[in-house]
Amino acid sequence: VGHCHPAIVKAAHEQNQLLNTNSRYLHDNLVDYAERLSQTLPVKLCTFYFLNSGSEANDLALRLARQYTKHEDVIVLDHAYHGHLTSLIDISPYKFRNLEGQKEWVHVAPVPDTYRGLYREDHEDSVTAYANEVKNIIEQAQKRGRKIAAFFAESLPSVGGQIIPPAGYFQKAAEHVRKAGGVFIADEIQVGFGRVGKHFWAFQLQGEDFVPDIVTMGKPIGNGHPIACVATTEEIAEAFAATGVEYFNTFGGNPVSCAIGLAVLDVIEKEHLQAHATEVGNFLMELLKEQKMKHPIIGDVRGSGLFIGVDLIK
Repeated sequence: VGHCHPAIVKAAHEQNQLLNTNSRYLHDNLVDYAERLSQTLPVKLCTFYFLNSGSEANDLALRLARQYTKHEDVIVLDHAYHGHLTSLIDISPYKFRNLEGQKEWVHVAPVPDTYRGLYREDHEDSVTAYANEVKNIIEQAQKRGRKIAAFFAESLPSVGGQIIPPAGYFQKAAEHVRKAGGVFIADEIQVGFGRVGKHFWAFQLQGEDFVPDIVTMGKPIGNGHPIACVATTEEIAEAFAATGVEYFNTFGGNPVSCAIGLAVLDVIEKEHLQAHATEVGNFLMELLKEQKMKHPIIGDVRGSGLFIGVDLIK
């Protein structure tokens, strides 16, 4: 919402003068913020955990998935990056290929990229073809006695090259994963909060009928202040609570962070930033497409709202 936005600075300053404490102490800001966030999401995603960073959020999502499914294995997209914790380096091909390599519980699916990927724009049904790759991975894993806990994907792969997966891909991939007893985790850390313009969340580009089981948030959520969130279903949250090991976070969901989170949502709404992302994004895409006509080095221009990629070719 802009560097040092006065509304954000004011919210942080005012709450800082009143109270800042850990989230074991009940505070209205926490409930108010969870309620406001829930209005942006499908009804099913009604339980919230607040944390300090996107990495923390993705790590908790992994724990939730494993506790709920009682399975261990994770399917990720190639070139993915999900954070800097050890657990997340393990599910980030972008990182683990340069470090200790792929763990046996990690399975890498091809990025649903219709420009450079396995199945391209000229393929008769790239959606089914890419989803079938996920299905094949599951079948191969099961033959080895492995069980899938989650399919973990950025709603729009960013490090992988600003990829826009074809609509319907998540639905089909989720179908295979859920059939195998796993859950679908949508990482919205870089692409959520109206950045894609048409929708508040990037996973909504797949269609209204698609709802992930877990959504993770970070980066823009606090406009530079360390706050993050995991949203999930009641069933998953209940399975997590049933262990008796309560979820607790000293700073996650503290009154100041929640005041800032609320202020961010206010600014997005009052300044029509989602519509702004659509308008400016469309304008930029048009200009980039004009450049594409002039310069053979530009192979592809793709994006949604202010999530845009320019693919340069030899």
